[in-house]
Amino acid sequence: MKPENTQEQRYKKALKRVKDIKGFYTHLTIYCLVISTLIFINLKFEPHFHWFWFSALGWGIGLFSHWFRIFGFNLFGFGQNWEEKKIKQIMEKQHK
Repeated sequence: MKPENTQEQRYKKALKRVKDIKGFYTHLTIYCLVISTLIFINLKFEPHFHWFWFSALGWGIGLFSHWFRIFGFNLFGFGQNWEEKKIKQIMEKQHK
């Protein structure tokens, strides 16, 4: 491969990573704003039954899965780095 291609590929991967991280923080910000509003509405108009927990838990699971996809796989040695290493390993075996 040409050095320009690898540099360009690294740039595209970095750009995608930044976009993913930005998406996660946008998701987190919206979650905090909406859940805070739901808590206020619930406690103001119906303080005897805390229904906001259902929304907070359901959306929280989605938020956690988004976080895990962006940051968590790297904690356990999985993710894109693992995939790239495995691809290189298979390609090396095919050359032999």
